[in-house]
Amino acid sequence: MDLIAHIAPGQWHALEDDLVVGRGATSRRLDGRMFVSIDAWHTVAFNRLAETMLATLPRPLHTVVDEGDLDLTAQWRGAGFTTRRREWEYAVPTDPGATGLGSVPPSGVTIKAFGRAEQAPLRDLDRAIRDDIEAGPGWHDMPAEVVAAPVLDPSKYAVAVEAGRYVGLLRVATATRRPRIGLIAVRAGHRRRGIARALLAHTLGALHHVGKQTASAEVTESNVAATALFEGIGARRTGSSLELVLG
Repeated sequence: MDLIAHIAPGQWHALEDDLVVGRGATSRRLDGRMFVSIDAWHTVAFNRLAETMLATLPRPLHTVVDEGDLDLTAQWRGAGFTTRRREWEYAVPTDPGATGLGSVPPSGVTIKAFGRAEQAPLRDLDRAIRDDIEAGPGWHDMPAEVVAAPVLDPSKYAVAVEAGRYVGLLRVATATRRPRIGLIAVRAGHRRRGIARALLAHTLGALHHVGKQTASAEVTESNVAATALFEGIGARRTGSSLELVLG
């Protein structure tokens, strides 16, 4: 290995005969956690990048790997990282006949379809859910797009409404080959009434109507309620990812 070059803040290259054979990078989440990534052609380049980066970066450091990528997982473990959490990946059927989800929401609750939510109350709901997260579990298990406080695009959200107030939301990303359910959240005080289930029923039904046979979703292993919800409607596990940490 000829050289490890620090080419810009948070970016490194591994060079071999003037050819880039590996890249390392860092990114910092809204909650302050720093994530590292390394993409290298071979183990030597990975190890040299990891050695250089870890010698200068503050701890703790985090990274995310596909659990099925045994070589990459082993390389990060060899650098001292250990498992912090696992996230299951699911393929979710959309056919109501397969999911068993009814289309009737709880009494007093209506569902606004994708693109029908108004911007101001949607922002209020987003802020309330963020406040609930900050006061409760914190950001460490939230999806990256939620942590990053995205611009709210009503076309990506179905919302539950009760007494004129937005009380729950479901976010779907449709730019991928398989629509991805990114977040289901209900305001504190409105949970355990079937609102999340109603949002999921509406969303999967809408996807089925436009010809999508399956959607994808990721669920943190420790989220027992979400795991039960998805597995209860026939979702099947297709893989898993690991968040690793170096303290």
